[in-house]
Amino acid sequence: MEFVQTIQETKNIIKEWEKSGFTIGLVPTMGFLHEGHESLIKKAASENDKVVVSIFVNPIQFGPTEDLDTYPRNLDRDKKVCENAGTNLIFNPAPEEMYFDNAVTSVTVGELTNGLCGSKRPIHFQGVCTVVSKLFNIVTPDKAYFGEKDAQQLAVIKRMVRDLNFDIDIIGCPIVREEDGLAKSSRNTYLSDSERKAALVLNESLKLAKKALENGEVHASKLTHVISEKINSEPLAKIDYIEIVDSIDLKPVCKISSSILVAIAVYIGKTRLIDNFTWNTNDNK
Repeated sequence: MEFVQTIQETKNIIKEWEKSGFTIGLVPTMGFLHEGHESLIKKAASENDKVVVSIFVNPIQFGPTEDLDTYPRNLDRDKKVCENAGTNLIFNPAPEEMYFDNAVTSVTVGELTNGLCGSKRPIHFQGVCTVVSKLFNIVTPDKAYFGEKDAQQLAVIKRMVRDLNFDIDIIGCPIVREEDGLAKSSRNTYLSDSERKAALVLNESLKLAKKALENGEVHASKLTHVISEKINSEPLAKIDYIEIVDSIDLKPVCKISSSILVAIAVYIGKTRLIDNFTWNTNDNK
């Protein structure tokens, strides 16, 4: 496994791989890797000749009051996870390597970023799309792998790739959970013992919504009520949003008649966590 920190070094390695006819999979990450990231890397390794993992805490996707400075980092551990999962190249640039001081170009995806996390974190997806576009241009992968836990991000990246004619297949991979159901997240490390227990309310509330759908519920407002009632029963939890939207265009739905995304963001103490599931009405027939 190779470890590089410059764009030029990465491009040089990629050129050699391309000359040899190797297929390339990319897993973009911000590091502090957990089993969710590991599952993406293993999936990429199973489908490509070479795997690149980027480890870059992207400053332009954090708002001024967000956790850029305290975002967890452990590069030594990340290297071990990458190597064990089948990574061939880690690209770990510094911010000044990725961004020119006088850069004026960014990538924005419109309507899909207006709701959900986009409405709460207004600069977030512009930062995500800009850095992912740069990674795509640097690595030129055949496939890129993203977790379904960040469902809005996955939908936004898919639309960006389509709209900008990137010749890349975007592969969404299932949410990886702890044994008790909490979705894996680098931010879980922020939780105290009591908050960690309280965080289970996210998945528990979604399970109740899924059960309601299985029992034939078709009104989004009823599902929202089921979720909010459960979350509000936990004193340490504060709802940021509960959204039921079309799974493709992310527009809110009132009555469920096609594939939907049920997505939530909840503060447990000061830590903001997200979770979701996708539901297709055809699956219940």
